[in-house]
Amino acid sequence: MADKSTKGLADVVAASTALSDIDGKAGRLFYRGYDIHDLAGRATFEETAHLLQYGTLPNKEQLAAYGAELVRGRTLGALVEANIPEVAEKQAPMEALRTLVSLASGDDPDKDSNSPDANLRKAARLTAQQPILVARYHAARTGGAVPDPDPGLSIAANFLLQITGRVPGDREVEIFDTCLVLHADHTMNASTFAARVCAATLSDMHSAIVAAIGTLKGPLHGGANEQVMRTLESLDPGAVAQAVRDKLAAGEKIMGFGHRVYKTEDPRATHLRRMSQELAEASGDDKYYRMSKEMEEVVFETKGLYPNVDFYAATVYHYLGIPTDLFTPVFSVSRMSGWTAHVIEQHADNRLIRPDSEYIGERDQKWKPIAER
Repeated sequence: MADKSTKGLADVVAASTALSDIDGKAGRLFYRGYDIHDLAGRATFEETAHLLQYGTLPNKEQLAAYGAELVRGRTLGALVEANIPEVAEKQAPMEALRTLVSLASGDDPDKDSNSPDANLRKAARLTAQQPILVARYHAARTGGAVPDPDPGLSIAANFLLQITGRVPGDREVEIFDTCLVLHADHTMNASTFAARVCAATLSDMHSAIVAAIGTLKGPLHGGANEQVMRTLESLDPGAVAQAVRDKLAAGEKIMGFGHRVYKTEDPRATHLRRMSQELAEASGDDKYYRMSKEMEEVVFETKGLYPNVDFYAATVYHYLGIPTDLFTPVFSVSRMSGWTAHVIEQHADNRLIRPDSEYIGERDQKWKPIAER
């Protein structure tokens, strides 16, 4: 039997990285040495993406140049444009993004190069285009119109504008921008590992990102925030505590709690809880925030589990007017900055990722002709 400590590669160091680090016991997360508490609400998502992809927080000139590159990169290619309607008609959100990112590789002028400069340009395009893809997909499936991105607005502001159809308030933009910062990278999670395994074969960046999106699609990774909202919507606001206790007693998992790495509160949840409360109070309807708080208290009392990043992200996105089935695609909008940075890092010091396995099947089987089986 395999050692339980290695199941799911738990505690196995699969790669070296300078991008992010976690102190699970202390509940701390770092991007290139910066504590997430120092970045959240201070550094913009564009600054954070530059930090991950280029290695430094940009000065004014660097940020202006990077911002201009993002604006140029927002334009979707002909192949993607031609297929958005049919993709929106036939595919669910994460399937659609997987398809559209794959198609985008055919439109990318650097598609045939894995050089460092080409990868940086592709990283900027992918970061710029992901929110556009989500918004265009949503508009196509609903039959709505989507405003063109405003070159004077940030990624966060443009996304809210395109999804909701209205100019967002300054504080809404600040909160969503902080959400993007909080989700930008998270060490060797499942989707990042998938991207690096693909990149380690010296495949191209778009292929690696498609692998990451396919991995993020799974409910044990990126789908939890959507499930949190579905759970809240299914509960009677006056009977939350009993419903949660009944679910736990029946052995059901309450999505949004516990984490493979953190042994205390996920530091990202600290910010998301506060922003959820602020948005709830501003909306005049704090039902889902109050229900979330009650769920948090019952789960901790019963199981000793803390909320993770998905739990309060659900209500933050809800209060911002983002459709529930787009919660995981929004995760990909942010994580694109980290995924692309990991591909760049993998290509810079590459070795094929090829773990061993322990065979647990039958041995010494003897072949028989089909008539004798």
